[in-house]
Amino acid sequence: MTESNLVTKVWKYATILKDAGVVYMDYVAQLTYLLFLKMDDERTSLLGEKSLIPEKYRWNRLKSLSGLDLETQYSETLTALSKMSGIIGAIYTKASNKINEPAKLQRLVSLIDGENWLGLDVDVKGAVYEGLLEKNATETKAGAGQYFTPRPLIRAIVEVMRPTPEMTVADPACGTGGFLLLAYEYMKKQTQDKMKIKALRENKLFGVDITAQIVSLCAMNMYLHGIGGKNSPVQEGNSLMNAGDMRFDMVLANPPFGKQGGLKIMGEDGSVTTEKEEYNRDDFIASTSNKQINFLQHIMTILNSHGRAAVVVPDNVLFEGGAGEKVRRRLLNEFNLHTVLRLPTGIFYAQGVKANVIFFDKYPPLDNGHRTNDVWFYDLRTNMNLSLVTNSLNEGHLADFIKCYNADNIAKRKISERFKKFTYDEIINRDKVSLDITWLKDESLENLENLPEPKVLAQDIVENLENALGSFKNVLSELQKAE
Repeated sequence: MTESNLVTKVWKYATILKDAGVVYMDYVAQLTYLLFLKMDDERTSLLGEKSLIPEKYRWNRLKSLSGLDLETQYSETLTALSKMSGIIGAIYTKASNKINEPAKLQRLVSLIDGENWLGLDVDVKGAVYEGLLEKNATETKAGAGQYFTPRPLIRAIVEVMRPTPEMTVADPACGTGGFLLLAYEYMKKQTQDKMKIKALRENKLFGVDITAQIVSLCAMNMYLHGIGGKNSPVQEGNSLMNAGDMRFDMVLANPPFGKQGGLKIMGEDGSVTTEKEEYNRDDFIASTSNKQINFLQHIMTILNSHGRAAVVVPDNVLFEGGAGEKVRRRLLNEFNLHTVLRLPTGIFYAQGVKANVIFFDKYPPLDNGHRTNDVWFYDLRTNMNLSLVTNSLNEGHLADFIKCYNADNIAKRKISERFKKFTYDEIINRDKVSLDITWLKDESLENLENLPEPKVLAQDIVENLENALGSFKNVLSELQKAE
């Protein structure tokens, strides 16, 4: 059974469950719950290891049942395991049975029982699961798509950031764990020391996500790659509520786009309240409902001194006034913001997203002066026409950026057509300290025959209007505060 065949086989069953009202996202979650039980059984029966699961909730108990007895046992198992601690509790975070047809549940149990999952090596198991997550994001165009950053982009970011096995690496909006997984693979290749590898698996990677189901998927994804011991490397939570006590050597993240919209909080009496959108934290210099700017402030806090970060942000973070300008000034003055990668459109599952990756380092504060001297911009957007289907982002698109970044010695970077340097003074004197800088001519605008499709143009207009409306709202908010 090859990796691609197994992905296809398991995914085909998703279409059967979809007919029964189980959406793809729920299918991958249910597969997660059952798959862990099966592998725990294999670890016990084939390797003689101690089971992590209480005896009455183990795989053998489940696969011996059928009909309503199976459905009842499965539901009780999920409820019980969701209350456990460590990796078990993380994988079964708020788990519930979504397969209400016992016959289909039994078919899924049989499908999983028919494979020897421990017979696959860790990389293949993980790749199979990654394949399912990517298929889910591709076919639904939503749901998991918002948690799925293109793997070629993550690889390029990890390649230039170069995490080492001794470092702690965090993602405060980890989704299904793409950044943490590829960072782990990069770090693991650098050592044969068993103690360092053990520490890397158990104590060096940290993730947080606000969605319980995504935490479950991420924990399973990490587990299948051999990451995590008794404790889970990922936990459910709202990173923006507070910074916590931990600080990290490196942060790699693609925070979710859009406004927070307020968290729904259930009271003891069953009432539901919505938390306000802004976060008033002592470590934040600006109060705003812009979620990406808040995540950026959060990341600036949780970095160790001499820590490094690479963060995907939408265009509005580069030019928005008010809170955006305050945060950019702090980033330029107190941090070394040395690189901005302008990403092409068409690479995310949410269409029309215009995003960038900003790279910065943290240092002890200066009495006066500024940490940033030059900011290098790589424009991978202008005259780049990519899409998820016909021309998706690949390693070749990012090869020149990796070369220009020159991770060996960024002081010896060289200007090229797409890679250009701007000084601190040039940027600090721009209107609102805008980092939204372009210099290449857009060939599609010089030839009417090369204009984008009407749908793309309409999407751009909508996004520009939404950004403008967001800016006006921020201005109004600032004016109201001043009254």
